[in-house]
Amino acid sequence: MIKVLKNIFVVLLTLTLFSCSGNEQRHNITIVATTDVHGVIFGKDPSNGEQRESSMSKISSFLSRQQDRNILLLDNGDNIQGTPEVYYYNFEDTESKHLWPRVLNYIGYDAVTAGNHDIEAGHEVYDRIRDEYNFPMLAANAISTETGEPYFEPYTIIRKGGLKIAVLGLITPGVPGWLPEVLYEGIEFGDMTEAAARWMPEILENEPDLVVGLFHAGWNESYGGGEPGSFKNENASLSVARRVDGFDIIFIGHDHDLMADYIETESGDSVLIVDGGSHARFLPLVDIELIDSGQGRTILLTRHLIKTDTLETDQAFDKEFSKDFSLIERYINREIAYLRNPISTRESFFGDSDFMDLIHSVQLETTGADLSFAAPLSFDVSIDSGQLYVADMFDLYRYENMLYTIKLKGSEIDDYLEYSAALWFNTIDGKDSRILKYRDDSTNFLLNRSYNFDSAEGINYTVDLSKTEGNRVEISAFTNGMTFCNDSVYTVAVNSYRGSGGGGHLTRGCSISEKDLSGRLLESTSKDLRYYMMKWIESNDTIEIRNNNNWRLEPKKLLGERMQKEYSYLFNK
Repeated sequence: MIKVLKNIFVVLLTLTLFSCSGNEQRHNITIVATTDVHGVIFGKDPSNGEQRESSMSKISSFLSRQQDRNILLLDNGDNIQGTPEVYYYNFEDTESKHLWPRVLNYIGYDAVTAGNHDIEAGHEVYDRIRDEYNFPMLAANAISTETGEPYFEPYTIIRKGGLKIAVLGLITPGVPGWLPEVLYEGIEFGDMTEAAARWMPEILENEPDLVVGLFHAGWNESYGGGEPGSFKNENASLSVARRVDGFDIIFIGHDHDLMADYIETESGDSVLIVDGGSHARFLPLVDIELIDSGQGRTILLTRHLIKTDTLETDQAFDKEFSKDFSLIERYINREIAYLRNPISTRESFFGDSDFMDLIHSVQLETTGADLSFAAPLSFDVSIDSGQLYVADMFDLYRYENMLYTIKLKGSEIDDYLEYSAALWFNTIDGKDSRILKYRDDSTNFLLNRSYNFDSAEGINYTVDLSKTEGNRVEISAFTNGMTFCNDSVYTVAVNSYRGSGGGGHLTRGCSISEKDLSGRLLESTSKDLRYYMMKWIESNDTIEIRNNNNWRLEPKKLLGERMQKEYSYLFNK
């Protein structure tokens, strides 16, 4: 039986000291696990030449100085989405060796788990990347429908520092709720706990010295209305740790959160859980000393979350990928149009906005739908008037979503907007209550993520915050004057995340079962929405976006002064 001794959580590096005696055998190893890097590779931002606070160049710099450590280097997925440098090699240059696996191979990674945003890039991209890695890509619960076996490797055995280490990979099973099936055709995403229980006996037969979990899933099983312990829970990492014996350490991700703590298992043991946040802002590191006295074994663990903003970039790394940097720099600084007026997400949280009308315009013109649903994908992004560049498209639209055309009844459109308003707004009375739902801390951040706060274009409506949730939205007509009827069926443009059930607007809001969602899909684009947005903007040469005030908040008397006060508080203006 392995005994785990708990150490105090530290941010700076610490040492664990103890005395030596007898014929004890001691082995030392350090496990480092990045997660949710989202393509932040270069030390400088190729769009403006400014130094980034975090990057893979900084990770490389730190690791190159750890000559006194035996390092097992892991990554937890969600890496090939989020920046121009990975987008370019995903979709523009599909013939060259992809930049991301070249980076991980150069640094010396030992294993990686697939993330949902890696799957989002589509088969051609992640299959290509898997083949270019010098190490295995893991996900035990991503099952091939053809063979019934894992599509990626379920686990790997790695020898480091005289130790045999087993690493089991799992991916969040929520993928089908966010992505169209064409992106993962031939793969089913199973329950994480079931998959871990299925593979743990085989792993233990290999008699590893350590068993490590590498899970692209978070710790909060209640997120998004999930039921803790439920089948195929999106964030089942802690459930796996509690219910499946055998793990010594589990690295988690997906939720962009930070964690470094022990949890008790159902059998009375304890497991160290480490969550490293996102975008390489922190480097999770666990120093391990395994002591074999001949009478039994003891594992000493010291865990660290190293903040990377103070680290230097790696000059050797930067030189190795300098040609890629120059290539991406030219790509993203290409001029595509002239924008006459500045646009910002800020106004999007209090009514119709120029920013949202740009996204709606692209969705409506691309699909020809009757109306459009979309959300500000970032809390606070602004684009100044003047020349627009490819780089600006990554501020305008952060994700590689496809564009769907679906069909909804008029009553379902109303339910959809009621659901969104309930995520977004408080009920306002004569007292000094807040308009938006946000937590009052140093970040002033919204309780629900901004990418779930949908508005509509193509119809005129009001949201009355003096009324109770579920009774606030009043749709008067289509913006073109056509009558809006609850019993009629309309075509609606939405991104694939929403059209696949993401955020719950269609499933919980409109009460459409996940099984029936596919029957609502009329058409999907073959490329991501950012591609069509870029082409739409390029075709217009000069654009001026002015919102048409097709929706507004009520009652004006209660909201006017309060809206200004809240806007200033949230955005420090």
